[in-house]
Amino acid sequence: MIFTKLILAHLLGDFLLQPNAWVADKENRKLKSKYLYFHILIHTALAFIFLWDVKLWWIAALVGVSHYIIDVCKLSFQNIKTKKRWFFIDQFLHVAVIAGISLYFKEFDLGIFNDQEFLKILMAVLFLTTPSSIIIKTLLSSWTPVAEVQNNIQTESLTSAGKYIGILERLLVFIFILVNHWEGVGFMVAAKSVFRFSDLAQAKQRKLTEYVLVGTLLSFGMAVLTGILIQ
Repeated sequence: MIFTKLILAHLLGDFLLQPNAWVADKENRKLKSKYLYFHILIHTALAFIFLWDVKLWWIAALVGVSHYIIDVCKLSFQNIKTKKRWFFIDQFLHVAVIAGISLYFKEFDLGIFNDQEFLKILMAVLFLTTPSSIIIKTLLSSWTPVAEVQNNIQTESLTSAGKYIGILERLLVFIFILVNHWEGVGFMVAAKSVFRFSDLAQAKQRKLTEYVLVGTLLSFGMAVLTGILIQ
């Protein structure tokens, strides 16, 4: 239960008990910010409270010291361009420390990596992310429609949004199949059709409509086939 308790303490300390004003002050003043040290004290106190065992005081101290070191590295090296990246690096390192403590107490059974079912699902999930995106992009490469500037039509989109939307929809379809809720797949298809219909109708480009339709069917089909094979 150490892992669960420390994760709860981390979520409280890093998100619920850290006002935006503290975050802004830390980013501006870095190691000179008093809120950095308040933040570390809160994490240490929460870890001790959740563990509620005097003999495990050193774990709370370790959590506090490691949190300080990680936060200092983040504040020292991040900038406007790398802020998002450092947020995830920061969270990963905090969770890694907690996982390391839990491994020390043998709370995790690493035998899961010898479980064939787990490895099959992991393989499928990885396949449905970037590999599937590359396969679909390659299959459609000869049909990519040329972007045309049209009056009163907004053609701008978020960077790599299509890629991540495809990954998320494939993973959701895969999950629906694993839990045997095929109606969820139908809901996904209907939802995407509704969101896409107005854009395609406004664009009035048959090639673009066909391109999107083929890409969507390939994406959903790949996820469905993967789910069936894993089952």
